[in-house]
Amino acid sequence: MDIKSTLKALTEQAGVSGDEFAASNFAAELLKRYAVDVRTDAFGNVTGFVKSAKQNAKTLLLDAHIDQVGYIVTYIDEKGFLSVGSCGSPDMKTLLAQSVTVHGKSNIPGVVSTLPPHIKKDGNAPETGDISIDIGMNREQAEAVISLGDRVTVNSAFRELCGNIVSAPAVDDRSGVCAILAALDMLEGKGLAYNIAVCFSAQEETGERGAKQTAFRIAPDECIAVDVSFGRTPDSDPKETAELGSGVMIGFSAALDKGMSNSLRTLAKKKNIPFTEEIMPGSTGTNADAIGVSGAGVKCCTLSFPIRYMHTPIECVDLHDIEATARLICEYAAGGAEDDR
Repeated sequence: MDIKSTLKALTEQAGVSGDEFAASNFAAELLKRYAVDVRTDAFGNVTGFVKSAKQNAKTLLLDAHIDQVGYIVTYIDEKGFLSVGSCGSPDMKTLLAQSVTVHGKSNIPGVVSTLPPHIKKDGNAPETGDISIDIGMNREQAEAVISLGDRVTVNSAFRELCGNIVSAPAVDDRSGVCAILAALDMLEGKGLAYNIAVCFSAQEETGERGAKQTAFRIAPDECIAVDVSFGRTPDSDPKETAELGSGVMIGFSAALDKGMSNSLRTLAKKKNIPFTEEIMPGSTGTNADAIGVSGAGVKCCTLSFPIRYMHTPIECVDLHDIEATARLICEYAAGGAEDDR
């Protein structure tokens, strides 16, 4: 599987929280190459299964969320301008004067209106309720093609930067989806120590909702939640970020199973997979928090990779970090876990 082209295709699908079906259905088609009983449920979660030949094998859930941050139409005024609310927590500092797409009866182009700097009173970032979207229509025309509740995405493109870094919208967390698909590709022809359950979950950005449902239904023994974390920038704290290109980030947290974290770290060392340790004293802010307390409880660990400019339309990721994450998932699922407790 080519990671770059797969990530490009995934990030081109719209899937704001609560309306993920375009992205979910696309990801489901990719998953069918590797898994059986692939389906998209009524909530937008994609699931599929790969069975181990090993008798009485435990079930390992591989989860990454399919949704992205964005906006929802809340009002159409008498001039045809749209008011919106946030789905998730998009970075409002980047929104003014952006071009957007309103996903109504068809895809409607628009722009975020802004006052010229000559008459703007302050330079503060706007609140969601302060902005309007101009679609060039009057109210009657707008209401014919747009309904309250339709989602809005900021327009951006997949760009290749220098080296192995790419920039795209929805890297959080289509890159996690991509890493799981790459791991399944690497596992073809290998024996499995686990029965694999895959979930591309809906509505992580609005409360980890899809993962709760899927984990309860599947009742896995263990889970690896794949997500993104904070990449280093000139203005960031080195203690809270990682360099792009430094490999997979193995999570250690009060919310995670220490044995799994230790096993994954030992395995990464043994297989020469580049990694860093991500220390999260309390919760992780990922689906692992919800999955870990599902049903009677699930042993969880997070695998992440650093991205820059999270929750903006230009999120940046190093393709080698996605590959390193996929390699570690592959080795663990194939039975190479070792414990260094």
